[in-house]
Amino acid sequence: MPGKNTPQPAPRFPSTSDLSGRRIGPEELEAVTRVLGSGALCRTVGTEAAGLEEEFARMIGSAHAVASSSGTAALHLAVFAVGLEAGDEVIVPPITDFGTVAGILAQNGIPVFADVDPVSGCLTAETVVAAITPRTRAVIAVHLFGGAAPVREIIDAVRPSGIVVIEDCAQAYLTVPDGGDAYAGTIGDIGCFSLQQSKHITAGDGGLTITDDAALARRMTLFADKGWPRDTGERTHLFPGLNYRMTELQAAVTRAQLPKLAGVVADRRRSATKAISALADLPGLHLPTQPDRHGFWMLPLVLVPGVLNIGCRDFAAALAERGVPAIGGYLDMPLHLTPAVRDRAPFGAEGPPFSVPPASREIAYREGDAPLAEDMVARTLLVIVWNENYIDEHVEHIVQAVRAVHDGALAVADGTAVRT
Repeated sequence: MPGKNTPQPAPRFPSTSDLSGRRIGPEELEAVTRVLGSGALCRTVGTEAAGLEEEFARMIGSAHAVASSSGTAALHLAVFAVGLEAGDEVIVPPITDFGTVAGILAQNGIPVFADVDPVSGCLTAETVVAAITPRTRAVIAVHLFGGAAPVREIIDAVRPSGIVVIEDCAQAYLTVPDGGDAYAGTIGDIGCFSLQQSKHITAGDGGLTITDDAALARRMTLFADKGWPRDTGERTHLFPGLNYRMTELQAAVTRAQLPKLAGVVADRRRSATKAISALADLPGLHLPTQPDRHGFWMLPLVLVPGVLNIGCRDFAAALAERGVPAIGGYLDMPLHLTPAVRDRAPFGAEGPPFSVPPASREIAYREGDAPLAEDMVARTLLVIVWNENYIDEHVEHIVQAVRAVHDGALAVADGTAVRT
């Protein structure tokens, strides 16, 4: 018989990398068969992508939706639509995927990294305001792990300066920010979603961008199709665009996934709420406080240094030994310290956009630029992979594992140093 401190055998956890963690069934198979049977696999000759745009806009509560080939493409459409010019600055958080800044760099813009709230990992109105310069054109507020950034506060803070607010909702389907009942993505000027393999719903890859502004929607539609105004019957190109078209196969699979989204999010909330309730008494852990508004792409736990004598990476490793899918720090390093950003690699260290007049200051990316984000990634941020197909057995195993690691990591009264 195992002792009381012996880790219990882990159940097999559903994974979004295979069918165990996805809700893919006969509806998706029928959708693919329908498209293949039609012979129309490109959106320029089919009807699936246009149908998806109408259905998603209606479901999320937006006037317009534009389908694209990936979540990164969706963000690039948004950045292009706001008219970013060479040397313009866009404020972003350091804890996010590279896709958040890829479009900025591609448009010869400059990502400016503002620090984050040390519990949510999201931008705040205060950190955004501190990063504004005369060249600031937009803010991309990332709703991290399914938790909402304070997007209304950010809008109120930047609107007098005419700054556009883009919401990155790649991890935040049906997330509801504070201050109302509107979904994330519908509050700012533009919202961007991802259909990549690990997201709440998936077509393998794909993106959706929403807005209430018809002019922005048209610019995004044209940019995704090489600037070609097909609706006018002309074979011309109004501006340089890219081929970011979503295929009809992607669109058909997404249309089959869309009716399942509410159930996916509801089941993630149900199981995450149970885990949060079971862990709420543990000192030294910050847990999501409004699970009914959270999308739970992942379940974040933020450690309190000085209360626990363990860092996030050791905590995650200890959970992994117990079979729990956990990641310490989420990223290897904050985005501003990755080589692609830090070295200004896309354009060369001496070239545009960093040297575009009237560049009145040197733009460089250094350790210490965002100390709160850097500390989260290095020491305090822990995420547990979450899934709609978790059952009580999975939740109970996670809870037992977290409690076991936590109990062994409580700092002694004289203040044991925290290991990372």
